[in-house]
Amino acid sequence: MIDFNEIPLKKVHIIGSVGSGKTTLARNLSNKLLIPHYELDNVVWKRHQPRDIRRTDEERDQLFRSIVHSNSWIIEGAHYNEWVFQSFNRADLIIFLDTNYSKRKYRIIRRFILQVLRIEKSNYKPNLDIFRKMFIWNDNFESKVKPKVIHKLAEHSSKSITLKETSKFISSLD
Repeated sequence: MIDFNEIPLKKVHIIGSVGSGKTTLARNLSNKLLIPHYELDNVVWKRHQPRDIRRTDEERDQLFRSIVHSNSWIIEGAHYNEWVFQSFNRADLIIFLDTNYSKRKYRIIRRFILQVLRIEKSNYKPNLDIFRKMFIWNDNFESKVKPKVIHKLAEHSSKSITLKETSKFISSLD
């Protein structure tokens, strides 16, 4: 088990599926530890009106390198690609949010409704196509990506944890 009193939490990578609670955990940790947090989607996409523009691989890699080589960060996202692994290597802690599949589906529905009603902010325009894709991404993560994440985390077992829920973890940092 990781002793959080002995680890300087300055670099944290959070990975999990859509609706697992990555962004909420990243925001909470960012506020608690006074460390900036970054969403991988915002590394991949330039936020632009009327629609987002995908960064070139070179732009994405340069931006990501600058984040990873900074003094402190919390990076969160569902992305599981070679370019992401440099943050695994440099992280003080890697958190895998293995939230219950049905809870993630519920959160996807809830988030969509709140975003359509403009109660919750989003980095994209919520529409039925994105809503449908979130379920596809969730299924894909569960069946294809999750086993790979578990295998990859074995390489970093001394600095990784798997959480089903985040509330106890947040309170353990007090």
